[in-house]
Amino acid sequence: MTQAQQPQATPAPQENSPPPTRTSTEPAGPASTGPSMGRLVGVDLARALAVFGMYVVHIGPPLSATHGVASWIRYMADGHSSVLFATLAGFSLMLLAGRREPRTGLAGRQARTRIAIRAVILLALGTVMAIEYGGVIILGFYGVYFLLALPLVRLRARTLAIIAAAFALVAPQLAYVLSSLLTPSVQQSINSYDPLRHLSEVGVLDLLLTGFYPALTWMSFVIAGMALGRLDLSSGTVQKRLAALGAALTAAAYGMSLLLAGKGALRSLAEDGPSSGSSGPMPTGGGSMPPDGGSFPDLSASSLLQAGPHSGTTFDIIGSVGIAILVIVGATVAMDRLPRLRRLAKPVIAVGTMSLTAYVGHFLAQSVFSTPAGTGTQQSWLPLIIYVLGAVLFAAIWSRFFRRGPLEYLLNAATRSANRIR
Repeated sequence: MTQAQQPQATPAPQENSPPPTRTSTEPAGPASTGPSMGRLVGVDLARALAVFGMYVVHIGPPLSATHGVASWIRYMADGHSSVLFATLAGFSLMLLAGRREPRTGLAGRQARTRIAIRAVILLALGTVMAIEYGGVIILGFYGVYFLLALPLVRLRARTLAIIAAAFALVAPQLAYVLSSLLTPSVQQSINSYDPLRHLSEVGVLDLLLTGFYPALTWMSFVIAGMALGRLDLSSGTVQKRLAALGAALTAAAYGMSLLLAGKGALRSLAEDGPSSGSSGPMPTGGGSMPPDGGSFPDLSASSLLQAGPHSGTTFDIIGSVGIAILVIVGATVAMDRLPRLRRLAKPVIAVGTMSLTAYVGHFLAQSVFSTPAGTGTQQSWLPLIIYVLGAVLFAAIWSRFFRRGPLEYLLNAATRSANRIR
């Protein structure tokens, strides 16, 4: 709902070049253990997986209607796909701001201007789409993430990791306290002065605190992705350390939550509330509060011990970051060390290079073809399979003739004015 440029990639819908042209601009790391192209191609593959995860939530059957392996796939898509988007969005910010070394001087000012322009465009596009599809649209939230991340784009990986950890530890508890203070009357008073809220279901309060992907808690994912963007993902040592870190975060967060909250600690909250839009799909993200304002699904303090998708707790954030790290590292290693798989996956990777187009496109296609959303009445996996194959086919054909996806091209063109900055 969720997170890119040349030479960059965004986890949330951002702009990228297709696989054959993306690697020449990425500096080779000093400890490369595989083809240098593996780093960005792996990120593109991870982004494609995030796109397909969003498709699963928006188009596939609800979790309650699945069983066995299908149930596991649906559960992993809940929340985790949008978290992966947000983490990759942070990674892409570093591609704009300077991959291993932050851009300074004129180049730095121009890079920050590009980020700001993209943020405004994504916020505007997200607001327009939210008019039709409701608060499930993640693009407006991405615009806010980018603006909030601007002061951090020159920081080192270690500093960014510390800030991300601090957000994970503090933000959910702060959100819980604020939610208890935001009575319906207070929210209505705030929303009555909010021009964004008058245009769509997503206002400033939703973007920061009460929406599906509130910035207060979701900035942890973006900043974690920024920290990853500062690392040399082609280094075997870095890959091993990140894999160990991702596994440790996942095991510790979910293990502690199960220990403290019991067997229901990992239950997904994705289907606890109604869809945010009458014609839109079910919610995708792990927002800590429902889209219509209100507060945590469970106002008791014990809700902070949960770790299921969409719970928005410290355990959920830490575990989801761990999963996102494992996916990104796994995709990178696979593309580095399995050249045959890289060739076979080329059409899927192409989807990752035009994730903004793929994300917006599947909403528009749902409206045009009246595709049923992932609600209680949707039982078939066939629409999802058709959408995934359609996205792969479109991206594979388009990337043979153009370096960027349609919306990625427009977004890149809109940010060219940043070159006038002096």
